[in-house]
Amino acid sequence: MFQNIPDVKLGIVAVSRDCFVISLSEKRRKAIVESCGAKGLSLYEAKTTVENEADMLNAVDEVKNAGCNALVVFLGNFGPETPETQIAQRFDGPVLYAAAAEESGKDLINGRGDAYCGMLNCSYNLGMRHIPAVIPEYPVGTAVGIAEMIAEFIPVARAVIGLKSLKVITFGPRPQDFFACNAPIQPLYDLGVEIQENSELDLLVSYKEHAGDKRIAAVADDMAKELGVKGNRYPDLLPRLAQFELTLLDWAERSRGSRDYVVFADKCWPAFPQQFGFEPCYVNSRLTGRGIPVACEVDIYGALSEYVGACVTGDAVTLLDINNSVPKDLYAKEIKGKFDYTLKDTFMGFHCGNTPLCKLSEGSIKYQLIQNRLLENGGKPDFTRGTLEGDIAPGEITFFRLQSTSDEQLKAYIAQGEVLPVATRSFGGIGIFAIPEMGRFYRHVLIEKHYPHHGAVAFGHVGAALFTLFRYLGVPDIAFNQPKGMLYQSENPFVK
Repeated sequence: MFQNIPDVKLGIVAVSRDCFVISLSEKRRKAIVESCGAKGLSLYEAKTTVENEADMLNAVDEVKNAGCNALVVFLGNFGPETPETQIAQRFDGPVLYAAAAEESGKDLINGRGDAYCGMLNCSYNLGMRHIPAVIPEYPVGTAVGIAEMIAEFIPVARAVIGLKSLKVITFGPRPQDFFACNAPIQPLYDLGVEIQENSELDLLVSYKEHAGDKRIAAVADDMAKELGVKGNRYPDLLPRLAQFELTLLDWAERSRGSRDYVVFADKCWPAFPQQFGFEPCYVNSRLTGRGIPVACEVDIYGALSEYVGACVTGDAVTLLDINNSVPKDLYAKEIKGKFDYTLKDTFMGFHCGNTPLCKLSEGSIKYQLIQNRLLENGGKPDFTRGTLEGDIAPGEITFFRLQSTSDEQLKAYIAQGEVLPVATRSFGGIGIFAIPEMGRFYRHVLIEKHYPHHGAVAFGHVGAALFTLFRYLGVPDIAFNQPKGMLYQSENPFVK
């Protein structure tokens, strides 16, 4: 299903300080591989144990020849700080560093490895060389513990690898009133991301060239099957939507060039529905559900954030407006006393219809109510049809965004919460979200730090992986929803 995110091929290299017993590091490395196998994790075990720079060169060649694109450097004992950090310097992929815990109070002479100490020298050397690496919150453990660290590293590694071979394809300038979706390009290049910006006219020409494409009928049938009888409210519209889906997929294949992965950021209003004859939302949702995020309103960093979420979760994601407050009467009737949230902890996340069907409680193709009012005078919908609407399925979520400021500084926010099992009574792809201390987070992060209205949604609690990833990428400002009693820098301490 997800062919637009990388497979992580992980290797492990053990290091050993030459004044320690090398067999200690090798024995502990083998135990980690066995623990990973018990967890269903595939791990290539490099036979070269690194004691010096020559070993380092051999080990890096070994894991590269084995096809590894991510690496664990394991300090089975104290470890040689220069060669062990040079591994990450020469290996073209994300690297996790972890150190061995001592195993028994009965074996603290020949069996003592001093890796707790060695990890300090390792991190000091990484810092001097400005080498990015993943170091777990507590990077010292037995084989079982380090296998857990490796499992937590894999989603981070997948995102790092994906970003290094990602191309963002855009169509059209951002709409006039959406300058909030500011998108300086330089930070994309700094992350290793490529960008291709195109005109809406380019897309329209390509769409028209796909008229009569023999594949349209099969795609339209697949759409009908996905929607079911209840969700397929406009069967006559499906061939047009299928033609557009093929246009985007063909464009991706034609334009990926040297890149392995693509995402889209497309202008979807106001001219789009009039010229194309439909709203693109349902097609956007289908591609996003297959790991090819399509962000609305040419939101380049929104598309980037969605892709990060897809890599971290290996699952469908969405992009939503942090849209409106929950009415007091709805809160009092459906939420208060049933869930441990205040009114200010809740809000509605909404977009016209880009959330994949698999993340809706129930969905169907409808029309864009706001565009219908604006472009069709509120009459019988024609070209404003094409949204995918329904309440978002309840469950755990992580709301987040990676963004550049106007002066090209990366920043990010992460907030874990849930979609409540409460009917929204509204339109679009929409859900009632609850995030602890959301009111304060909204004021002192989203507003204070000038974030746009769009946020990416990962379906699950993946804040730890996202935080590790953003740290690895060198994002200096990573905000989160701080608990009560932990003041934000801008928060007035005298307001009750």
